[in-house]
Amino acid sequence: MADTSSAKDASGNPTVDERAANGKDRRKSVPRSSLGEWKPGKNRPDPVALIEEQNKDRLQHLVPVRRGRMSVSAFTFYRGAARIMSSDLSTTPVSGLNAQLCGDAHLSNFGAYASAERDLIFDVNDFDETLPGPWEWDLKRLATSIVVSGRDNRMTADECRAAAEQSAAGYQTAMAKFAGMSDQAIWYATLPVDQVADYVRDTKGKKQAKQIDRFQRKAESKTSMQALSKLTEKVDGKYRIKSDPPVVLPLRDLPKDERPDHWRKLADAAFSSYRTSLPDDRRVLLDRFERIDIASKVVGVGSVGTRCLIVLL
Repeated sequence: MADTSSAKDASGNPTVDERAANGKDRRKSVPRSSLGEWKPGKNRPDPVALIEEQNKDRLQHLVPVRRGRMSVSAFTFYRGAARIMSSDLSTTPVSGLNAQLCGDAHLSNFGAYASAERDLIFDVNDFDETLPGPWEWDLKRLATSIVVSGRDNRMTADECRAAAEQSAAGYQTAMAKFAGMSDQAIWYATLPVDQVADYVRDTKGKKQAKQIDRFQRKAESKTSMQALSKLTEKVDGKYRIKSDPPVVLPLRDLPKDERPDHWRKLADAAFSSYRTSLPDDRRVLLDRFERIDIASKVVGVGSVGTRCLIVLL
C-alpha cells in the first residue's frame, strides 16, 4: 500500500487516497461480512417496553392514535420502531466512520419535494431522528424496510432480497461517486424527479412507468395552495386552520390542561429563532408574512404524539 500519511488537500483534510486507505484498514478489524449478522442478545430490552417508554413523553391523548397506526401492518410497526432498531443496532459491529444520520431511513421517509429553487427533487424528507452515528445504521434500516414492505406487499423472499441488495448496491455506487467529488459539488448534488422518472420509463415495464407518472403528478400537485385548500377554512372572510381532531387541532380548541398559551409561546419562540438562522434575503421574504393561526398536527407513525405544530402564514 502506498504511503499517504503525509498527503493532505489544500484545506488540510485527508485526501481521497487517504480516506480510501483508512477504509481498507478498518475492514481488517470489522469485515464487511460481519455487518450482515445480528442475533438478539440475552439482555435485549423488550421491544414493546421501549415503545411504551417513549409514549410517556408524548401527548397522552395521541398515544392511542400512535398505537393504532403502528398496529395496521408489519411495515407500519416498523415505521414507528426507530427506537427499537437503534437499540438492536447499538450492539452490532461498526466501522467507526460516522455521519450525520437521517436516523429513520426507512422506505417511506424518501419522497419528492420542491427545493428552494422550486426544482422537484427526490431525497430523504424526514429528519425527526437525525443524529451523528455509524453510517451502517441508516443503510441497514433502509434495506430492512424494503424487505418488510415487500413482505407486506406479498413479494417473494427472492424478490425482497433482490430489492434490498439493489438498494445497498445503489448506496455503494453513490458513495463511490461522491468520494471523487469536491465538497462543493457534493453540497449542490441533487436527484431531480425528472431524472428518476426517465430512468424508470427507459429501464422498467409499462406498469412501473405508469406508477412513476402518477407519483410525479402527485408530487407536483403538493403546493402551498393545495395545502391551503386541505388544511384551512374561511370564517367571516378570514382564513384559519380547520379543526380535524385528533389529527389537526387548532390551539383555540386545545384542552386547557394542554396549555395552549404555552404552546403559542413555544411556536413564537421557535419561529423567531428560525428567522435569525436565515440569510438576509430569505429573512426579508419571511418578514412579509404574518402568523395567522397555529395548530397541533399528527404526523407520520413514529412521530405521533410529539409536539408538532403547523403555522398558517
